[in-house]
Amino acid sequence: MVILNLKEQKRLMVLNGIERRQITGRQGAEALKLSLRHTKRLLAAYRKEGAAALAHGNRGRKPTHAVGEALKARVLDLARSKYARFNTQHFTELLSEREGINLSRSSVRRILLQGGISSPRKRRPPRHRYRRERYPREGMLLQIDGSHHRWLEERGPSLVLIGAIDDATGKVMDALFREQEDAVGYFHLLHRIVTDHGVPLALYHDGHAVFERREYETESLEEQLQGKRHDTQFGRLVAELGIVSIRSRSPQARGRIERMWGTFQDRLVSELRLAGASTQSEANKLLCDYLLRHNQKFAVPAAETGSAFRPLEKDLDEVFCFKYQRSVSLDNVVRFGPDRLQVLPDNGRYSYARARVEVHQALDGSLTVYYQGQRLNTRPAPDEAAALRKTALSASANPVQRRYAKPAPDHPWRGKFRVHKDGG
Repeated sequence: MVILNLKEQKRLMVLNGIERRQITGRQGAEALKLSLRHTKRLLAAYRKEGAAALAHGNRGRKPTHAVGEALKARVLDLARSKYARFNTQHFTELLSEREGINLSRSSVRRILLQGGISSPRKRRPPRHRYRRERYPREGMLLQIDGSHHRWLEERGPSLVLIGAIDDATGKVMDALFREQEDAVGYFHLLHRIVTDHGVPLALYHDGHAVFERREYETESLEEQLQGKRHDTQFGRLVAELGIVSIRSRSPQARGRIERMWGTFQDRLVSELRLAGASTQSEANKLLCDYLLRHNQKFAVPAAETGSAFRPLEKDLDEVFCFKYQRSVSLDNVVRFGPDRLQVLPDNGRYSYARARVEVHQALDGSLTVYYQGQRLNTRPAPDEAAALRKTALSASANPVQRRYAKPAPDHPWRGKFRVHKDGG
């Protein structure tokens, strides 16, 4: 009795076809993907030995490099006594280091499993995930994220699409293209949402540095004892608006916005290509029209009527800005990067030297100074001596090149000077 696998059975069928002259030898070689010479060799062996010639010659034989029974018994004995409850990898390393038994991890694992010994290290089974129910009303939860993709393909620069989707309806509340995923982009996104719809109850986001501090950016011991906490600028903005910030632990938890990015990367890229958009401004202009059609097609009605968006009770300019702590110098000047602001006397106070103030940088780059919630009158301060010297050095290093008018072809200067014999 000869047992053949599928490959060998196919060879047997082709060789029988050649024997019965149903196909030629060359056709049989093409069917078996072998050379004609090797096909003839198989056919000769088949005629001499029958179907047994097609079976592999090593079938049923023990490999020469197989682990011996005595060595298997020793490994099992060590695993049950001296190295009991060791994991497979650790056990394999100790066999080589201390017992002089050089075996691969897979061989040791196979020996242990055949002996009924399983690894003591239990791996955590995959977590069961289920589809989360949508929030009942619009505005209760917004998912925000950024998508890095070649939105303009090869026609323009690489952009990041920042957007927010409502959890209850799947409606894209707003989106915009940015050069990078930064805090300024999220400030603009939330500013437009609050202006058009209102303040949402909660935001759902990932662990990007815009939303929360990195692990190494922790507070000092003194600040922890005083109860001070340094949030990111966007985290501070969300707290001032009374929005609950929720961080997701996996991309699957943000399934609604992740699926939205998949749709955008298919449909929006095609429409940008169709319109020939090649710049960020052109892409943002087309995006406004696309969002209306996208929401009409993919948005679903909420389970409950009404909106959970709240009206903003604060001044937009005082909230949607970047806030930094600074100290006023003895000459009542506040330094902020390259800018110098001269604080003027106000509110019955003539000097704010050494006072701790708060500098507000608006989204358009303008600066204002606040002290204990009151806005101070400021003006640009004169440049310092070091800055003036630096400006003078840069001007001398790059002098202005004077441009002279080119004389006309018949100008007297172009004539040749003639020297008379008399020296005249």
